[in-house]
Amino acid sequence: MRDHPLATDAVLALGALVAMVVGSFADPHGEHGPTFGTRTPEPFSLVLMVLGAGALVLRRRRPRMVLALTIGLSLLELTTGEPRAPVAMCTVIALYTVASRTDRPTTWKLGLLTMAGLTGVAMLAGPLPWYAQENLGIFAWTGMAAAAGDAVRSRRAFIDAIQERAERAERTREEEARRRVAEERLRIARDLHDVVAHHIALVNVQAGVAAHVMDKRPDQAKEALAHVRDASRSALNELRATVGLLRQSGDPEAPTEPAPGLAVLDDLVDTFRHAGLPVKVMVQLGPAAAVPLPAAVDLAAYRVIQEALTNVRKHAGPGAGAEVSVVRVGGSVEVTVLDDGGSAPDPAPEPRDPGGGHGLLGMRERAVALGGSCFAGPRFGGGYRVHAILPVG
Repeated sequence: MRDHPLATDAVLALGALVAMVVGSFADPHGEHGPTFGTRTPEPFSLVLMVLGAGALVLRRRRPRMVLALTIGLSLLELTTGEPRAPVAMCTVIALYTVASRTDRPTTWKLGLLTMAGLTGVAMLAGPLPWYAQENLGIFAWTGMAAAAGDAVRSRRAFIDAIQERAERAERTREEEARRRVAEERLRIARDLHDVVAHHIALVNVQAGVAAHVMDKRPDQAKEALAHVRDASRSALNELRATVGLLRQSGDPEAPTEPAPGLAVLDDLVDTFRHAGLPVKVMVQLGPAAAVPLPAAVDLAAYRVIQEALTNVRKHAGPGAGAEVSVVRVGGSVEVTVLDDGGSAPDPAPEPRDPGGGHGLLGMRERAVALGGSCFAGPRFGGGYRVHAILPVG
């Protein structure tokens, strides 16, 4: 029926014609109800019925034109036909079609106009008394046609709205999935950068020390190589844990070690001290120290300190020292890492990510992701300062 609407309308028009012709032979005023064979339609009425049914073939292509034509044929029948034939049935079908394919205000206007026009003409100019049931039948059928068409239109609009919302929800779900994938890739990239930058920087420093003292002080060279081994082992462990995030869920071989946080800050600081960077640490969380920080805040604070100390070790001059402070202030944790620049500070300390690195950017992204902020820049008088504010809530 959807593939061949014109043929469907032709079948509907044929059915309406048969119903009208059969109805024209019925007398509704029989002694015991409607009777057939007591009257016959006039040839003019048959012509009007054929024309009205033929117009219904185009009801979906020209709905308003078909409605106007069927109203005109019905008016002719109401004013000239005797006995009356149900030509108004064509108007009922045409009015239903218009109501189902237009908006509600238009349906109200055309429906009321059709109902009042046909009923008024039938009562005032028709051959039957104004109170005849046929006149009331015209009013009822045209009113029901308009109401049914409006209901069908509302139902179709409702179904279309549901489908549109479902499609929009599907698109939103796909966009949300892509956004989450992008965020996860960015987070893993930050973790990989922090792990690699920190440990490889320590390995580089200790390897340089070992090469420098290998001939004159082999005991110090051996100690430096031991630090290289420890730093490389830590790097491998953290890389294994980070890459494990890419495993499928439920994989029994996926690592289950928790992410690092302030609880292992001393171990992190010790690796820098072994590399020759004096670091002072002050952690003051106040009465809230008994309550662990949220995992995201704890990890972000740890990574900010790790990246900041790595930059100090890579870019500060010889003899540089660093200070780390973690303070709970109201609903936030403030992380500060300071260095004095050493005896021969970097002539161009800003930025501390030479060659377009991502360390400072990663620190800012971690802080902003939690609703906080991160500032990194040179200090007055030399050195560098990193200050991050991480909301606990």
